[in-house]
Amino acid sequence: MKKIVLVLASALIFTACAQHTAGVMASSSGEVRVDNSRFAREVAVEQLKARHQGDLLQGSGVIMSKVATDLRLQYKFTWYDINGFTLEDEASPWKSLKLHGMQRMQVMAIAPNANAVRYELYVRKAFSN
Repeated sequence: MKKIVLVLASALIFTACAQHTAGVMASSSGEVRVDNSRFAREVAVEQLKARHQGDLLQGSGVIMSKVATDLRLQYKFTWYDINGFTLEDEASPWKSLKLHGMQRMQVMAIAPNANAVRYELYVRKAFSN
């Protein structure tokens, strides 16, 4: 009986958390991943670009609202080295963004060090606790 209660409680916790992190990811290498199709009908990530600022990689992308209402979002850049390892991921926090209906906003970030060769831009709906 205890095992059943533990399994059910774990399932509830994981499914409750899943909606808070699911969203859309776009990569500077051209990959796009949709973790939440309902959210993807409201938001798009496009026009990813990269350039060097000195010896650091700078990335940008456009986050676009597809709906007429305001959206409270969060976005995050994750940087990768040539071997596919993340670079200082914990130092890159989620940042808040508010988009008004059908608004487009360019977001930018600079890699934490010169080893970055590509990035991923994640966008999710912001939830207040």
